Amino acid sequence: MTSLPDSARTTAWLLPAETPPPELFGLSGEERLRRVLAKAGVACIAVGDPPEPKPSGPTLLLRSDWLFDERLVGALLESEDTLLQSRDGQAVAAKVSGALVDEARTVVAGRHPAEGLPASLPRVGPDDLVPAYTHALRKREPALLVAAGAVTPAELEQRLFDASYKGITDFITKYVWPKPALPVVRACARLGVSANAITGVNWLLVGLALGLFAVGQFAAGLAAAWLMTFLDTVDGKLARVTLSSSRIGHVLDHGLDIVHPPFWYAAWGLALPAAPWLDAAMAAAVGGYVVHRGVEGLFMLCFGIEIHSWRALDARFRLITTRRNPNLVLLSAGTAAGRPDVGFALVALWTVASIAFHLVRVVQAGFVRGGYEPGEATERGAR
Repeated sequence: MTSLPDSARTTAWLLPAETPPPELFGLSGEERLRRVLAKAGVACIAVGDPPEPKPSGPTLLLRSDWLFDERLVGALLESEDTLLQSRDGQAVAAKVSGALVDEARTVVAGRHPAEGLPASLPRVGPDDLVPAYTHALRKREPALLVAAGAVTPAELEQRLFDASYKGITDFITKYVWPKPALPVVRACARLGVSANAITGVNWLLVGLALGLFAVGQFAAGLAAAWLMTFLDTVDGKLARVTLSSSRIGHVLDHGLDIVHPPFWYAAWGLALPAAPWLDAAMAAAVGGYVVHRGVEGLFMLCFGIEIHSWRALDARFRLITTRRNPNLVLLSAGTAAGRPDVGFALVALWTVASIAFHLVRVVQAGFVRGGYEPGEATERGAR
């Protein structure tokens, strides 16, 4: 018989605060924790009063007036008897069982000092429990753990929003969109607009931009395209800060991101006047997109990490590499100058250059895995 995972066998007990914490992105502290726990597979969640019947198995105690990183909750669920303390030493959560449940509850609720618990019960801080690096978001950031009353709700929302951002991405997403995206995410959360609804709008905008590009309405098509890229930032952040990510939303969002760019380039190229170089540019822009994605996949297959995460140089190059947003900048510049054909030619050339750069990085990574750096090999040969 297959045993249940720890999360399914664990009872979560949320300890309420005397003063309810403020809502963040439309969610109360208790509701936020409920969503985190449900996502982690916890079926039995009690609030306030002791759960009935009293749990005899693993119990996860959490203060609902603290903001917990999802990674902390997941790590606690996988741990044995453990007391989680904040960075200033306050007891804020515990994973215990049996006779320790009542004792740990009084400590986590702030009624007794942690010294009242057995010395054998491990005390850990957030930085001991989870690593700073988040693979899914490709960045290094300490786990979020903060008292809801320690800072203003706006500051807490800013922290949650910042934590939802990927560390390695293009320069538009990283530097241009965050400031305008935050108030839009706040408004959507408070109005109950779902991330999947925004993703649905993005599908429509992709089709609209495609149609406008195909008939040579480049400026109007770019307006639709840029709106889509902005909302593409909003839907992902909204899903993360409201803990409403879903498998179907992930497939629709990331599937759209991967599929649509070459169709935009093809429509753009077909709408341009015939020119001797146009066929080659079409092959480079459209076919090059597929090749570039293939090179990225090859790196992942060979080395087990994304090519943009390998070294600092690769993370920096990701800011400008041939992806949708940097290419839209080139297309927009050409259109603004009255030369959409030049913008398209620049996209084609930049695609070829990016492929060449990443092919070199694949070869260099192969040398490194073989035990020596290409530069070191050259130096040894010169000796």
